[in-house]
Amino acid sequence: MLVLVVEDNRTLAANMIEFLEAHDFECDYADNGNLGLSLANNQTFNAIVLDIMLPGKDGMSICKELRDAGVSTPILMLTARDTLEDKLQGFQAGTDDYLVKPFDLPELVARIQVLTKRICNNQAKLSVGDLVMDIELREVTRTGRVIELNNACWQILEALLKASPKVVSRQEIEQTIWPDQLPDSDVLKSHIYKLRQLVDKPFDYPLIQTVRGVGLVIKGEQK
Repeated sequence: MLVLVVEDNRTLAANMIEFLEAHDFECDYADNGNLGLSLANNQTFNAIVLDIMLPGKDGMSICKELRDAGVSTPILMLTARDTLEDKLQGFQAGTDDYLVKPFDLPELVARIQVLTKRICNNQAKLSVGDLVMDIELREVTRTGRVIELNNACWQILEALLKASPKVVSRQEIEQTIWPDQLPDSDVLKSHIYKLRQLVDKPFDYPLIQTVRGVGLVIKGEQK
């Protein structure tokens, strides 16, 4: 599970990351708002821990920009402000939860676990356009027709659906399927070709699109 920590206090950030990694989280880090926004927009995270007071761009602005861009990643906002007005402002910007400084690290882990579990439960079904992936039944359908996928194609499609409408890089797809040892690049091309043959070719319009030099994205029918 990958968490983005955006916090300019390097000592606090190091403590959080060390504690999270001890509880089986992987972490990426930004020490300023501009870098944090860039990472959150261009990579897929399970949760974002976001401080409000940041150099470059403040946490409220980052949160609002992410939500306006369609990024639904759970956000846990860190703040020294504990008034109701401040919290309401954060919720209006799109944060999912608040943690007031100073806080205990076990509470940080517990809140992230609750947020990510809630999102996982809400994502038992993933869909774009007329394509539906039922995680619990492990079934993919399009216009009601069942599509049989091998494990690699399933993992690629799941990554695209979870990230949509964001682009998923080929490197991210490779790390999802082969986290320990990457195969020859032609192997991924073969799986992507097969996925397109199953998901797109028999239907009226394609959902899977290539963003040249970046990766893949799955979108509904373009009007």
